[in-house]
Amino acid sequence: MPKNKGKGGKNRKRGKNEADDEKRELVFKEDGQEYAQVLRMLGNGRCEAMCIDGSKRLGHIRGKMHKKVWIAAGDIILVGLRDYQDDKADVIFKYMPDEARLLKAYGELPENIRLNEGIGGLDEEEEGAADDYIEFEDEDIDKI
Repeated sequence: MPKNKGKGGKNRKRGKNEADDEKRELVFKEDGQEYAQVLRMLGNGRCEAMCIDGSKRLGHIRGKMHKKVWIAAGDIILVGLRDYQDDKADVIFKYMPDEARLLKAYGELPENIRLNEGIGGLDEEEEGAADDYIEFEDEDIDKI
């Protein structure tokens, strides 16, 4: 059996839980960039995002963020637009929920955008969902 010549395993690659995300400066969009909301994750470092300008684009998560910053459906992200491909964009930055609320308060995001809520109403419970269960009495269970 060969000896392990590595420096460690999975936990070493994860690194320490650095708390530099607590207070970071708010990043605004520049020329060639746009705010977007993730519609769904596609896998392989890609996502489908609805940009604020109204177009749906395929977002590619850059290597620096890949496996370090987890992006989920409904997150607000900053994408870099491509000059040569209008239907594709590169994910540059992910906003934390409190940063997204600040962007909305500053007027950078439109008022009709929904923050902190899953796309497609996944978080909402139906009104009659509790009535789907049948309650049995002890006598009924004995009959079954």
